[in-house]
Amino acid sequence: MREIALDTETTGLSAKDGHRIVEIGCVELINRVPTGRTYHTYINPERDVSPGATAISGLTYDFLQKFSKFADIASNFHDFIKDSTLVIHNATFDIGFINAEFERISLPFLNVTEAIDTVVLSRKKFPGQPANLDALCKRLNIDLSKRTKHGALVDAELLAEVYIQLTGGRQAALFKNDQSENILTPDAVFREPRAFAINQNELDEHEEFLKLLKDPLWKRA
Repeated sequence: MREIALDTETTGLSAKDGHRIVEIGCVELINRVPTGRTYHTYINPERDVSPGATAISGLTYDFLQKFSKFADIASNFHDFIKDSTLVIHNATFDIGFINAEFERISLPFLNVTEAIDTVVLSRKKFPGQPANLDALCKRLNIDLSKRTKHGALVDAELLAEVYIQLTGGRQAALFKNDQSENILTPDAVFREPRAFAINQNELDEHEEFLKLLKDPLWKRA
């Protein structure tokens, strides 16, 4: 089961107002365990970055203009996430921006209903509690020390940990995903049982030891 924890940073709050993606971070999970494989890129948004977005991410247009435009990275990004379930914190926001970018270059849209939204998961698990990423990390004892600013890859790594904890923790991957799936595969290799012969000297020593036992259970009537 391949899943991708995904996060984006943008120039503003609404793709409908022409705001663009400036950073993408992805973390690959196999059976809810991070593999160490990631995807990360900054993007030239071809427009200014709002002061509010810069305050959150620290990213400015002066920094971003040296990077590739979305059209130039789209193929690699699409290849990384295809055929996988996306895990996103507030999926409507990120997928809305991704689909706006895909529309510009005629790539097929992502379906928000097929993504796993950790906001929804957290509200089910912790009803009435704050559901932002910082609050969840603190509640689940996930180290936030590397998150000095919002960054797509850092946030995707934190999101992966949050998702793992919300869905049972790392040990859950050791058990069945469902009743029809067993963690032992048909190709598993088992060692042949080994026989350990007991020699006469060991038998004699065992008999002498038994004589030392007072009123053993197996001799009671």
